[in-house]
Formats: sequence, C-alpha cells, structure tokens
Amino acid sequence: MSASVASVSCSGGGSSSVGKPGTKGELIPREKTKSFVAERPYGMVGIPAGSFVAGLADQDPTNTPEKASLKTVTVSSFFMDEAETTNAEYRVFINYVRDSIARTLLAEAAGEGGEEGGRKGASIGDYAYLAKKEENLTPYQEYLEGQGGREDGGYDPTKKLDWKIPLHWSTGKYPDVEYAEVLESMYLPASSRIGNERILDVSKLKYSYQWGDMDAALADNERGANYLKSSSIAIYPDTTVWVKDFHFAYNEPLFEQYFWHKAYKDYPVVGVTWDQARAYCNFRSKLKTDYNESLKRKKQRPMQFRLPTEIEWEYAARGGMQNATYPWGGPYLMDDRGCYLANFKPKRGNYMEDDKKGTYTYTAPVKKFKKNGFGLFDMAGNVSEWTESAYNNSSYGFSSTLNPSTKNKVDTKKSVRGGSWKDIGYALMTGARDWERKDSARSYIGFRTVQDIPEAAVKPRRVNR
Repeated sequence: MSASVASVSCSGGGSSSVGKPGTKGELIPREKTKSFVAERPYGMVGIPAGSFVAGLADQDPTNTPEKASLKTVTVSSFFMDEAETTNAEYRVFINYVRDSIARTLLAEAAGEGGEEGGRKGASIGDYAYLAKKEENLTPYQEYLEGQGGREDGGYDPTKKLDWKIPLHWSTGKYPDVEYAEVLESMYLPASSRIGNERILDVSKLKYSYQWGDMDAALADNERGANYLKSSSIAIYPDTTVWVKDFHFAYNEPLFEQYFWHKAYKDYPVVGVTWDQARAYCNFRSKLKTDYNESLKRKKQRPMQFRLPTEIEWEYAARGGMQNATYPWGGPYLMDDRGCYLANFKPKRGNYMEDDKKGTYTYTAPVKKFKKNGFGLFDMAGNVSEWTESAYNNSSYGFSSTLNPSTKNKVDTKKSVRGGSWKDIGYALMTGARDWERKDSARSYIGFRTVQDIPEAAVKPRRVNR
C-alpha cells in the first residue's frame, strides 16, 4: 500500500519562506535558542516562584468563617507593582480615554480632512483619521475600507487616530468653530454648571475593550465568537465615596480634592470598582503593546497586566517568609523605635495617635513605610486591594494546590486583601480575608497590578531587604 503525504504551510503572517522547510532534509527549527529573560516593567518587582502555607496561622480572636484552614500551595513567578496604583498613574488612564474620545469625535467630524492648515492642528480637517491623509493605503486597509471597516468591535486600521496633532483644550486656542462644537460637547452643558465653571462631563469617559472569557471557551470547546467579550466601562473614580462611606463625618475636602489635586498625586487611588481596576489593567497592556508594535524592530508581544489572584497577593505579602503574621514578619505593629510599620487605625477612635509614630489620618503617600522581603510597599494598611479572585469562605479548601484561583466572573463578591487606613491591626495580617462587591467603590479600597512571567523564562531572584 502506498501513502501520500500533503505538506501544509501554517505560517499565518510575517515573512514567507521559499521551498521546503528544514536543512539538508532535517527538521531543524530556525528560531534562536537564547534564554528568554522577561523584561521587568517600570515600577514592578519580580516575585520568585515558591510554595508557602496559605491561611491565617495565628489565633483568630473574631472566630469568623473568613479564617481559612491552612494549606500548602505553590505559586509561579510574576511581576508585581511595588506600590499601590496612585492618583497620578490613574490620571494617565483618564487623560488617555479623554483624549481618545476627543480625537475620535474630531476625526468623525473632519471627514476626508482638509488641504489647508497642514498637520499642526490649525483646523478640524487636520484631525481626520490617518487613513484619510495617507495617499497609499496598504492592501489590508483598502480591503477594510471596501468592507466598511470592522464590525466586530476589534481594531480597525482605517480608523487609526493621528496622535501627533496636538489637542487644544483652552477655548482661546480653538482653531475653528467646528472644533469648538466638538470639544464643547465633552463638557457639562451651561445649565448644569456651578458658577459657570467649565467641567468635563466624566460620565462620557468610557473605556471600551475586549477580553477573553475562558469559561465561555471551555463551554463551547473552542475559541469561537463567544470567547471574546466586549466591555465599555465608565472609568472615572467615584469621588463621593469620602462622603458616602462616612455619613456623620466632615470629609467634604477629600471629596472635592483627593483625586485631582496635585497634593495627592502620590496617594493611592480609591473609589475604583473591580471592573474599573480591570479596565486599567487592559489599558496598561495596550500601552505596552502599542509601543512594541511602533518600533522598527518589533519586540515580543508583552504579557498582559491583570489583578493578582488572592493567593498570589498573600504569597507576595509574606515577602518570602513562612508563617509571617505581617509583611514585615511580626508579631508586632511597631519597630524597635516605637514607630508604626503601616498606616492603620491604632486605637479606638484614634486614627493617628502621634505624628512621631508615623501614622496618617486618612491614606498615606505610597512608599512611606518599609518594603517587605520582595521589595513591595504597603502590603498592609493604607488601602485594601482588589484581587482577581471571587470570594468564597471555603475557597482555600476546594481550590488547587498549584496556582489556586477562583475564576467565577459572575460572582459579585470579590476578595480584597491587606487592610486599610481605617482598619485595626487584625485586618493587616497576611492571612486575614475580606471581600467587597465588585460594583462597589470605597474610600479605602485601591489596587495594584501584576504581570505573568513565562514558565520558561529566566526567573527573578529574591530581593533582599
């Protein structure tokens, strides 16, 4: 019996090869065999892989069901933000969404663009989509234009914005009437203003993105149309949390100033829901991906930024120490000089006790307290932090011992860890658990992000204190 073999090329893109693969008839991969070293993102530290005993090993005076039974688990290595996401960092996200919306509105109004005004923002025509300005479109761009663009919500190269043209937010620099009409549509109408102050309509600041739903992919046993989900999230923080969380307290100055005033730029962002934190992660992934693709010699596609799982957070908080009561070890909340080691409420009704002891009335600027063994700041106190994990009293019992995670995206209860400026010392323990509903925003909950490290990559070493 004779058999015939069909040769099929599986190269989906990039450069093409001529002839048959291999060298002298041997199957030899052409990829370079150098060791891959993961690029450490700015502001992050490498957390080495390891195993530890998860759960609250110390006595639980409250006897609550949140105390999980002890369990030895193994965690892969990853990068983690050395500090909580700050107001200044989150404002970069806000400003990007604001500018993207403004540029999209201007591009739609510009139509085919104009011949006059050059490329310096002298008229609304300068803000047309790049494809409208380019004389020679790529075959792919011509194809999409003929199809009316993409209809699946994905990236459409025919609607690429021209970010080199400066935006003018000052009314005195508006180039023409059409430009003024578009920009003014982003502000509150005159009838809704107080003292005729021009205030941006933050309800319009929505970030749209796609994400992969692994549960849907597993249910369909394929990565089909149901795998990709689209989300459009209003991303401006809820600044009213300073008033809503404390009905009988005077916190109006924080409501009016905390997020936007430059005095608070290095303070952790609060008033952010779980969904908003995940949208920020997607934005950070997009920012790095766009940069890598802009290089002449394109870099490897970066790993996605995300929220840490609950177990990853606990492992990182312990700083490489087993049975650590607090990120610095423990069991005390003060150092040998009598200074507190975290920002929390030290006594009943007393949120700061003594300026010399280092506590703050509300939140504190990030990195004001000592880092732990992994080089992480504020893993106890200041603000509690969202994790990716759904919350369940018994999740430590039924989850895997290898990179345990509860992936239920439908569950509205999400785990938050670390304790905050308004909590007592017990909440700061590395094994203490708490939760909040994912659509809730609080004046004491923030977040930090992580990024996976490929298992085959050269692993980060432990950071010494």
